[in-house]
Amino acid sequence: MKKLMVGMALTATLATAVTPGFGSIGGNQEKAYAAATVTYKVTASKLNVRSGAGTTYGIIGSVVKGQTLSVMSKSGSWYKINYNGRTGYVSSDYVQASGTTPPAESTTYTVTASTLNVRSGAGTSYASIGSVTKGQKLSVVSKSGSWYKINYNGRTGYVSSDYVQASGTTTPPAESTTYTVTASTLNVRSGAGTNYASIGSVTKGQKLSVVSKSGSWYKINYNGRTGYVSSDYVQASATTSPKLVVDSFKTLGNAQQVILVTADNYDTKSAKIQTFEKVDGKWKQVLTANGVLGQKGFALSKKEGDMESPTGKYTIGTAFGRYANPGTKLPYRKITANDVWVDDSKSSLYNTWQQKPANGRWTSAENMDIPAYDYGFVINYNESRTPGKGSAIFFHVGTNYTAGCTATSKEQVVSILKWLNPEKNPVIIQSPVSELDKY
Repeated sequence: MKKLMVGMALTATLATAVTPGFGSIGGNQEKAYAAATVTYKVTASKLNVRSGAGTTYGIIGSVVKGQTLSVMSKSGSWYKINYNGRTGYVSSDYVQASGTTPPAESTTYTVTASTLNVRSGAGTSYASIGSVTKGQKLSVVSKSGSWYKINYNGRTGYVSSDYVQASGTTTPPAESTTYTVTASTLNVRSGAGTNYASIGSVTKGQKLSVVSKSGSWYKINYNGRTGYVSSDYVQASATTSPKLVVDSFKTLGNAQQVILVTADNYDTKSAKIQTFEKVDGKWKQVLTANGVLGQKGFALSKKEGDMESPTGKYTIGTAFGRYANPGTKLPYRKITANDVWVDDSKSSLYNTWQQKPANGRWTSAENMDIPAYDYGFVINYNESRTPGKGSAIFFHVGTNYTAGCTATSKEQVVSILKWLNPEKNPVIIQSPVSELDKY
């Protein structure tokens, strides 16, 4: 391996960063890091150096553990470095920077979802510690996979990057995008404008290695050098995103939020709970959690008292709880000591929420003032109130099994309640995995 040209860390103060092979490029100069006291060292045993800021770019070499890097700037989660006289990029996840922190890029991060959970770690399996709302500006510290690490009320939190719009002077392109020249011949310039000198050209159909976008110009890697081409003559086509299970459903109608409850078979009480939301015409996954069903699993044909959860697609009714509204947009009803749900099939009030005393109106009813109903919502099952078909089917708090409802942790129930929006016509689908093609 050739020796990396790094020098003694970075010794320059804020100054013009000279792109290798170009010299100064005038009005489109980049800023170098004020990093006189910063040392950048590789932490991985071997780290690929790529031609652009992403794993889709070609490998032009590698560096090894303990090696000191000459970092020029940062683009997203990638460091731009001087590599044997060329411009290269390495993942910042495997580089340790010690000393003064480099200045952050001038990027604004804005929430795009109506409500977005803030979690204690980078994944839906981590607890929700709060939420942010559409249009809110976020203080982003770093990015970990598809999650942004943020400062949240003086604490460290994480939000899904799928629902955060990053806008700034430089917008890094998506890694899964192909850039193709559409003009017969297109000039490559030394800066982002026609007043900059032409340093070469590309031809129709040629694929480009795009680093970032500045106004109407793409910054590209051109024969190992940095160049710029007009975006008017470049076609960007994104690679198809992985298909979600809801993409195949044909019965969703105008539903824009889906809670999907699945189990491996009819006889298991263990369930997987996933939530999906349609954003700009495309389904996005929001949450994944473990849940439980009735003690005897799913029901082929639900009957009162069978300890089985009904399969099917249902609308979502009233939210409820023994405490104040946790922030749901659904109609919310606070439970009192007198609240019951009538499960007497012979009663004219079968499968409805009532209040004691019975006064002969029913012979049996389920008490609502219990810990399992700290929070939850009504699954609109058996709305025709057919006697004996089943009653009191809820989504509520629980981690063992239910008498025919669906349950998960209180934290997840509250998170889902806050997310649900009646304006998006939410539905819940419950099914063994093998029968999802029904939907």
